Amino acid sequence: MSYFIMQQLFLDIPFTLSKEQMTKINKFLVLLEDSGVGEIIWRNINKKNSRGGRPNLNPYRLFATIIYAFSFSKATLREIEDLCKYDMRYIYLMELDSPSYSTISNFINKIIIPNCDEIFSKITLQIMKELNIEKSIIYIDGTKFEANANKYKFVWKPLTYHKKLTQKVIDFLNKNKIQNNLKSDKLLSSKELGNVITEYVKNDNYNSSTSKILNEFMIKILEYEEKERICGPNRNSYYKTDHDATAMALKADYYAGLGSNMHAAYNSQIGVCGGIISTFLITQSRTDINDFIGVLDHFYKLYGCFPKKVCADAGYGSLKNYEYLDKNKIQSFVKYNSWEGNVSGKNPDILRVNDNDDISCIGNKVGVEIKIENRHHKKPGTVFLKFDGCNSCEFRSYCKRFMKKQDEDFKIFEVNKKFEKLKAENEKNLLSVEGIEIRVNRSILVEGAFGDIKQNNSYTRARRRGLESVTCELMLVYLGINIKKLFSFYDSNKTPSLWTAPKNTEPESFAKLSSKRLSKKGRRINDKIFNNKHT
Repeated sequence: MSYFIMQQLFLDIPFTLSKEQMTKINKFLVLLEDSGVGEIIWRNINKKNSRGGRPNLNPYRLFATIIYAFSFSKATLREIEDLCKYDMRYIYLMELDSPSYSTISNFINKIIIPNCDEIFSKITLQIMKELNIEKSIIYIDGTKFEANANKYKFVWKPLTYHKKLTQKVIDFLNKNKIQNNLKSDKLLSSKELGNVITEYVKNDNYNSSTSKILNEFMIKILEYEEKERICGPNRNSYYKTDHDATAMALKADYYAGLGSNMHAAYNSQIGVCGGIISTFLITQSRTDINDFIGVLDHFYKLYGCFPKKVCADAGYGSLKNYEYLDKNKIQSFVKYNSWEGNVSGKNPDILRVNDNDDISCIGNKVGVEIKIENRHHKKPGTVFLKFDGCNSCEFRSYCKRFMKKQDEDFKIFEVNKKFEKLKAENEKNLLSVEGIEIRVNRSILVEGAFGDIKQNNSYTRARRRGLESVTCELMLVYLGINIKKLFSFYDSNKTPSLWTAPKNTEPESFAKLSSKRLSKKGRRINDKIFNNKHT
């Protein structure tokens, strides 16, 4: 059954639409037809129109019009409504029908939002098939988009105030000799306080003024619980005009109040394969590191498989992420926090993994695993490694830059051996010729995608509110970017190409370390930390 390419007869009006434009739009409609997305719309239209009758508009052409509009950065409902009245491309797509903004809004809410992932995967797969792009290598990066909320009306999660109120209530109950089974080591709930008030009202020593104060406590606790419920367990703030938006510092504030200028925003992660955005994830996280696994899980949900290789910047380098890649047999090209310091030699790691899997320090001394009485591990899965002979080491000042005692002939590190080994494997991958190619392509493809969205399309702020609606909106934005690249292919007949290293390229290596420069840096840091405390 045809959905997008089936046309109805209408009065022949002389179009000013060029033949090239008409051919390009027809190719676009054929792509939608071949993708199978029409079946999703048909299935949902049938559910909505169970009583029978014909819909007012052709839903397939309306869907094509919405997707087409997003590919040219027309993301507002009013813009799409106006374009269907005066732009010949949209008039041709809608076959002379003029949908209102409310019709477009209802279609997005009832058809696109519930099927967001399925629509994106089907169309993206068809685009990648058309452009002959594989899903073997994925490049991951993230950015923040400002939310459509009042930036001055946000609420912090009131855990501190809730703790203080808990202690205040317990002190009040003890002072007035009211039966108190409450504990101060956990937050007081409205249910617990309600039980106390109920028992107190039944008591013969009932006092109205005391009851009034307890009711005031109850109102405040209910307020705190509501704020904590909206925030949820994984974030510390929300906005009154968009409860799903989180207070974040954007890159625009980097040189003017980074960390103090808070904006309502959403965190958006994307994965790019060969220049095409193949997966996405919209979250309320303020950092990228915890969304890495979610991006790859979403990729698996969309396509039923994992990519063979993954490249990401240092914002994603953690033990949890490395273990996930190792478990799913994905070759990792993910940097870690100290990568730039190792490459330049200005701030290198002190510990390294040897070829025989031993861990040595920057002075080539092998660490010995020891146990220390009355000292607990700060993190699970770590061991204590002792390195002797520090006084004769040329890197002593750099290695002990954060230590008060500089004259000890040893140093003890708390080390996660698995993390160090996974880091070493990533280093080999990143420093190889293939790693150089992949790192260069990551900066071109992912940063280029965000640059296209924010600079060329001027999209920096969401139009809709709520996590579900913003996810759908950004899905349409990313799908529009993919279709825009497809139109570029129609114009030039050239598929997106990746950078390849010249034949004489050799694997990269870390810079040679200068003991004199590092020792000087270590002494300067040590003096700043410890000597300035006494001035």
